[in-house]
Amino acid sequence: MSVLSMQQVGITLGDRSVLDDISLHIEQGEFVSILGPSGAGKSTIFRLLTGALRHDRGTITCDGLPLDQSPHGFAFMPQRDALMPWRRILDNVTLGLEVRGMPRKVARAQVQPLLAEFGLSGFERHYPAQLSGGMRQRAALLRTIVQARPVQLLDEPFGALDALTRTQMQTWFEARWQAARWTTLLVTHDVREAVALSDRIYVLSPRPARVIAEIQVPDARPRLGRPASADAHALEAHLLDILLNRTGDQS
Repeated sequence: MSVLSMQQVGITLGDRSVLDDISLHIEQGEFVSILGPSGAGKSTIFRLLTGALRHDRGTITCDGLPLDQSPHGFAFMPQRDALMPWRRILDNVTLGLEVRGMPRKVARAQVQPLLAEFGLSGFERHYPAQLSGGMRQRAALLRTIVQARPVQLLDEPFGALDALTRTQMQTWFEARWQAARWTTLLVTHDVREAVALSDRIYVLSPRPARVIAEIQVPDARPRLGRPASADAHALEAHLLDILLNRTGDQS
């Protein structure tokens, strides 16, 4: 049974069809990316999963239950770190737990052992403005992961970073993911990022979005921190061809 399944999901906003017959799934411990052109509806999928929108047709299940009946839901990390500037890093990281009703003292005790792993030890009492972009993204990721939801939803989490910091964060994240195997769904328009981080990739057409390819990434991990393989380069080229030509093999 898939942790997350979307079957023939569609949504129309106003008079515009945004998603058309979207079907995808993600298994326990799997890293799946949704790749598509800007404006295709990738973030709309996340808005459906987080309850900000309701689909018009099709079914969405989490752990086998309809989405609105699942007791777990998803942990969501938006494109920007969305840290609250008036809260110290420790209290930003515990925010999701506190919103769920966990006492602040208990939440802090749960987060404290993870700060070193996320490169934040010694910065607990700093404010977001005192940290680099990469450190703020690590804090936002820890805030997401610590909620222990079945699926982590990452909406272009590294897109706002400069090229060097983005590469460093991707390499750091790959190492953390390999150790923990969080079930992860990533939205991105970056072909190289999708190939580097994913087990499988869904490619969306332009709006109204539909799945035009589902591709397995064959390269062994780790993939970052060393030259990309010939297979990785070939896969990147294939994905770009699919996106540029708006059609692709159902492979």
